[in-house]
Amino acid sequence: MHVNGDPPYCGRFAPSPTGPLHPGSLIAALASYLDARYNAGTWLVRMEDLDPPREEQGAARRILESLQNHGLHWDGELLFQSQRHHAYAAALQKLSDAGHLFHCDCTRQSLGPDGACQGNCRHRRGELRSPTAIRVSSPSPAHIEFVDQLQPERYSAKSALPADFVVRRKDGLYAYQLAVVVDDEWQGVNHIVRGSDLMDSTARQICLQQLLGYQTPRYLHLPVITNRDGDKFSKQTHAPALDDRQAAANLRAALAFLHQRKPPPALHTCGEILHFACQHWMPREIPAVMSIPAG
Repeated sequence: MHVNGDPPYCGRFAPSPTGPLHPGSLIAALASYLDARYNAGTWLVRMEDLDPPREEQGAARRILESLQNHGLHWDGELLFQSQRHHAYAAALQKLSDAGHLFHCDCTRQSLGPDGACQGNCRHRRGELRSPTAIRVSSPSPAHIEFVDQLQPERYSAKSALPADFVVRRKDGLYAYQLAVVVDDEWQGVNHIVRGSDLMDSTARQICLQQLLGYQTPRYLHLPVITNRDGDKFSKQTHAPALDDRQAAANLRAALAFLHQRKPPPALHTCGEILHFACQHWMPREIPAVMSIPAG
């Protein structure tokens, strides 16, 4: 619950419009919603539409309609990252002025582990061939320490920081890592509940928060739902789209996945189920694992 002296709770759900919501994305949306409502906080929705080549036409509208059909109503105005390029450019300039960036023209084939630059591009600026990516010169030591609110210490005590990660791509698109950090700070997001598939992004994001002088939110990484092959539900693994006509049943299934108290059978509407779930929200009951197979 909110403690006097702490800033008001602000959480968010930030889908990418690469396809419709599926059971895995509903689990993440529901958990972040319940955590915000239980803590008398604000719950925002942000559309991370920064990568047009990967976007599916009409997906953003379908995602928003699906959230509404499941009773997951957000606070305030929607934020579309495609309208925030000026903010990302300003953040890049701040990082550049502080000497934290360099241009890189290395080919994909020449990159090292985790996409690290191997070409010493920062030392041959006059010879770079366009187009170039813009990378952060990773600080040393290359570890970021943070404590996840759910996952065991072995996952979150020291998260390796990939060397020289990209903040603007060769095609001119801003990288997810930069955009999410800038927007979380601008929107006042201080609690992030999301899937464990994004655990590896946390070190990059905390690094950028520190370099930009931002506050670091609290993180809670949920187990992701996987198919019979052990792959996370996603568009790429042909995860089934949510059927909004079964919204109440979808919410019940998501609550069961999160090991939350089962709503009584007499509760039929999404609003009734969500009200019950908010009253009985217990994050400590969520399994502290990285993934759970679909039932």
